[in-house]
Amino acid sequence: MQENLHHAADEAVGLLRELIARPSHSRSEEATAGLLFDFLAERGAAPERLHNNVWARAEGFDPARPTLLLNSHHDTVRPAGGYTRDPYTPTVEGDRLYGLGSNDAGASVVCLTETFLAWRQRPLPFNLVLALSAEEECMGEHGMRALLPALGRIDMALVGEPTRMQAAVGERGLVVLDCTARGRSGHAARGEGVNALYIALDDIVRLRTLRFERCSELLGPVGIAVTQIEAGTQHNVIPDRCRFVVDVRTTDAYTNEETVELPPREPRPEAVPRSTRVRASALAAEHPLCRAARAAGCTTFVSPTTSDMALMPFPSLKMGPGDSARSHTADEYVRLPELEAGITGYDTFIEALRREAEHLG
Repeated sequence: MQENLHHAADEAVGLLRELIARPSHSRSEEATAGLLFDFLAERGAAPERLHNNVWARAEGFDPARPTLLLNSHHDTVRPAGGYTRDPYTPTVEGDRLYGLGSNDAGASVVCLTETFLAWRQRPLPFNLVLALSAEEECMGEHGMRALLPALGRIDMALVGEPTRMQAAVGERGLVVLDCTARGRSGHAARGEGVNALYIALDDIVRLRTLRFERCSELLGPVGIAVTQIEAGTQHNVIPDRCRFVVDVRTTDAYTNEETVELPPREPRPEAVPRSTRVRASALAAEHPLCRAARAAGCTTFVSPTTSDMALMPFPSLKMGPGDSARSHTADEYVRLPELEAGITGYDTFIEALRREAEHLG
């Protein structure tokens, strides 16, 4: 068993090095998609591909059984400023493997892939589907949004993101509102016009003190922050328009659409949501995923970051090797022991979920 673990960890390191060496910015993941497809095909996993998403089903797939999705993403952001190393040259220094996407989320990709290969021919009371998706960093049209309909019915998901192998059982959703307050221009010296900036400030004060009636037991209250404001053309002209941006962190207490409609609107600025598809995710404490995480020794927490969980209309849990504090930073890295721990942790989790499913079944 220990020998198999060392082999899987060595293979995971080799695959991760190859992923780092192939630039895979969101919407340009062709090279890493090809690499992952070939890696699975060479090991008999019969992968499929849609755009730059790669997926495979475990052997003995039975539509009558529930299905567990193992998901992570192989796209990356563009390199942050301040890199002191080539972001596309995998470099090992001590126990650290440096390279863009090593931590977010290459480590999860390779560990979930090794876990899937280890379990795909073993009997389970649920189906296994591995999906290595594209365009997660930009929530693009050809990533998980395109892939989910192709996968068929999914009952639950384990999403690989850097969490230090602890279990994120919830994420807040996100709605960004582009708001416009309108007034009437005039000469500042004559006191003419209606100042749109003052109208906007009144609205901002109301938003700052707004409290929603319902509060999520897991995610807490809806969060609202005004993050940008712009008005005026020059010092002596009363502005007739003021634009401001509101960052709304939604919860499972309201749908995103309800959240947008609930704030008081007297007077009401124009408020246009950029999107309502990044939804909150909250996993019940007694769901088998949550019970399995606790049985595997994981601490549960609410994640401050978003992921493809926001697009999944079924229960999901986020867990993976690495640390989200390293994501999107210069000289991104993952520790080599974290890869072995990731494979071990995923294996322990699936075994715990198997026991949960058999107990419930």
